[in-house]
Order: sequence, then C-alpha cells, then structure tokens
Amino acid sequence: MADVPSYLATLAPLPEADFSEFGEIEVKPLSRIQQLTGAFLGRNWVIVPHVTHHDEVDVTEAEARRHAWNKEHPDQKLTPVVLQIKALAAVLPEFPNFNASLSADGKSLVLKKYVNIGVAVDTPKGLVVPVIRNADSKSMPELASALAAVAEKARTKGLSMAEMSGSSMAISSLGHIGGTAFTPIINAPDVAILGVTALQNRPAPTQEGGIAWRKMLPLSLSYDHRVINGADAARFVKAVGKKLADPILWE
Repeated sequence: MADVPSYLATLAPLPEADFSEFGEIEVKPLSRIQQLTGAFLGRNWVIVPHVTHHDEVDVTEAEARRHAWNKEHPDQKLTPVVLQIKALAAVLPEFPNFNASLSADGKSLVLKKYVNIGVAVDTPKGLVVPVIRNADSKSMPELASALAAVAEKARTKGLSMAEMSGSSMAISSLGHIGGTAFTPIINAPDVAILGVTALQNRPAPTQEGGIAWRKMLPLSLSYDHRVINGADAARFVKAVGKKLADPILWE
C-alpha cells in the first residue's frame, strides 16, 4: 500500500472557510478518542475497498427464546447483541477468510485460529471497539457479563490499546436506536464488520395460505473485496441467520 500516500498527495486539499462570516458559530474541540477514531476510520475507508452486503434474517424463534430466558433469569438478562456475538463467533470458524487479516504487503492472508469479537461501544468521548476474547468458548451468560464489563469500563475508566486489539471481526449495532441499513467501516486489520439495525416486522405466507408476522433482523456486512467476494459475503450472512435460529446456540 506504499502508493496510497502518493495518491492522497494528488488530491485537492479540503477548503478552509471562516464560517463566522455567515453567522454565529461555536468551536468545540474533538476529544482525543474522536480524533484518533476519525484518523483510523479515514485511513481504513481510503485504503480498504469496501463493499456492503445487506440482508434480513429471521430471528422470530431466537427472540422468543431470548425473552423466555430473560423471564426465567431476571438477574442474567441477555440483549440481542449477546446473541449476535454468539452466532458470529460460531460461524467464523466455518468461513476462515472472514477470520483473517491481509498482510501489510497484500501478498498473503493471515488465518486466525482464535475467535475474538470486537463490539463498537458509544461513549461520551467517542466510539471505541473493545474486544471479547475467545468468544466461541463462552456461554451466552458469560458473553453478557464480558460485554457489560468492557462497555462499562469503556464509558467510565477508558480502555487500553491492548483491550481494543486482536479482534477477528467486529459488530456495530444500532438496533437499540433504529435504522434499516448502513455501511459500517471495517476495523482494519479485520477484513469484515457486521452492522445491525432495528428489528422489522414482516408478513410471511404460512403453509395454510395465511399470513404470519415474522421478526426480521437487518444485517449489513461490510467486507474487504480484496479478500472476500460477494457470493461468500451473502453465504456468510445467511449462515449467521441460520445460526441465530438454531437452538444448539443456547447449549
């Protein structure tokens, strides 16, 4: 990627303007986290050829199981993100190219034998991505506990670089806010990131010829097109949906 700086040098600079000429303004400095995050995301967007695959997966049964669990375990409630982490961690070993990183020279692929899931957390000072290690070997209550711990630390004390490094892939969820789709920026050196938005109620035909309402979860998978092709991206999202519906996920 040595040609990237040369390419950037050829671009016209962003215009500088004195916005006070047009009316009253306030200058608010960005936090250090916002500055670092902006620099990393800008680099990732320019260097990594992003493609985003959008689909919806049926989570009707998964949500029913989750609500039943929360009713039976009020002290160990599970959020939808916990199920998504569990499903993603279960699917990654089936798709080795998604649990990988491209070498710096772009000539080889580093296949990871571990499954660590990054989770985007919105904090007062900016967006951070703590990493839950060995997510594939944790139960859902263990994942819920780990997620709550890192999210709380991110919002209060802050995270070290070590706690935000070593991910296999990341999840960025806006489901608690809304939306139907978006294009999450890959958290390099990962080669993909899974975006999640709000549940949608969709009508579906029944075998008897009637209509049943299903809970559909919109997923937006951004992937590095140097490593992953569109067909594999579509299969990957389908596999995540199938895993979310699988009762074995709860064992």
